[in-house]
Amino acid sequence: MLDLVTGLVRRATSAFIARRIQSRGIDLSRLRFIPEPTKIPLRRNGVDPLPQIKQYRESAPMRLLPMPFDFRLWLVTGYAEARQVLTDRTSYSNDIRHLFSGDGPSTADDVGGLGFTDPPQHSRLRKIVTPEFTMRRLARLEPWIDEIADAQLDELEKAAHVGTGVVDLAKHLAFPVPFQTICVLLGLAYEDREAFATLGSARFDASLGGAAFGAVSAQREFLFEAVRRQRKDPGPGLLGQIIRDQGDTINDVDLAGLADGIFTGGFETTAGMIALGTLVLLRNPEHAALMRDGSREDVDRVVEELLRYLAVVQVAFPRFAKQDMDLFGQRVQAGDVIIASLTGANRDGAAMGDHPDVFDPARVPASGHLAFGHGMHRCIGAELARIELRIVFPKLLRRFPTLALATPEADVSFRQLSFVYGVDDLLVTL
Repeated sequence: MLDLVTGLVRRATSAFIARRIQSRGIDLSRLRFIPEPTKIPLRRNGVDPLPQIKQYRESAPMRLLPMPFDFRLWLVTGYAEARQVLTDRTSYSNDIRHLFSGDGPSTADDVGGLGFTDPPQHSRLRKIVTPEFTMRRLARLEPWIDEIADAQLDELEKAAHVGTGVVDLAKHLAFPVPFQTICVLLGLAYEDREAFATLGSARFDASLGGAAFGAVSAQREFLFEAVRRQRKDPGPGLLGQIIRDQGDTINDVDLAGLADGIFTGGFETTAGMIALGTLVLLRNPEHAALMRDGSREDVDRVVEELLRYLAVVQVAFPRFAKQDMDLFGQRVQAGDVIIASLTGANRDGAAMGDHPDVFDPARVPASGHLAFGHGMHRCIGAELARIELRIVFPKLLRRFPTLALATPEADVSFRQLSFVYGVDDLLVTL
């Protein structure tokens, strides 16, 4: 989900800071901190943004955060402001590859995909993958997703029966469904999937600071090797199809980057939505019943409100100002970094209607939510994510109509500092 893989913001921030501190001999890979001001949009109270996000939005929807090393970082929290920044195709760059020196733990080849690419390269790469993400092409995956979901619900039930009756929904359902779906989509060999699964989560954990660079590099190297094998024997999935269609006109770096972006945008994000969405639905029996027994339109409406309310990708890809400019009453300098809080924008009552901090499936917002970002970097896999959620939630609640949290919500292990919000586990009884 989300061309919004936006967990990669960590690399952008670290790379810019690296420019200020390289001359001091600091090894970025050993960095174990993230500046305090940047933690505000990455933390929550349960599923809700921190109160400071609302305060920022109401007082100054774009503000300069105090940062070390003369690093200038702007945080945008208002809906209209975020949408304007994300729509602007000319004032900003998303490309950060020139910031990697090549002699550290992460290099320019570790940064790929659409989210960190500018036109015309962005346009060329997006044109290659867009046909694979149309509703018609994605429809062929629905039988696979159905089978994957049913199999994982079986695993969930088995795990409950062999233990105390308490089972981890994140482990047995929320993570395996999107992971296996992405593997099928990309055409990764079955024997590769277990190894690949171990590489995904650390890259989104901001609390690791520079230590997460190793996870990024390891995952990218895995994808490079998968691309090399597919070059010799193209498989039935997306990688093989692109190789058959494009041949040598797309190199391994770009193809691995596309695969990396699809994986990072569609795994942790959808896993977070399944786990957190289940938690929210279990708060109110009427909401759970609407998802379980409602019409297709009812299910669609609940899914969209969950996407808005949860906004698991907390901040959009960073935009780097190309020139000095006045923006929302602030003076932005060339090279400044601008980050839009998607959680803040999706809780803006001016766009989302009354009581935006309340989950309301009957909501009719004045504007569309930004859970998938906006503009040319809007998540290319948005429809795939919707398909998965529309399949998984009704199946789960029909299979286990008495599903309940096994612990108070206050005891749930929410991620403490993460670009892609979620839980480490979600204990339930069936």
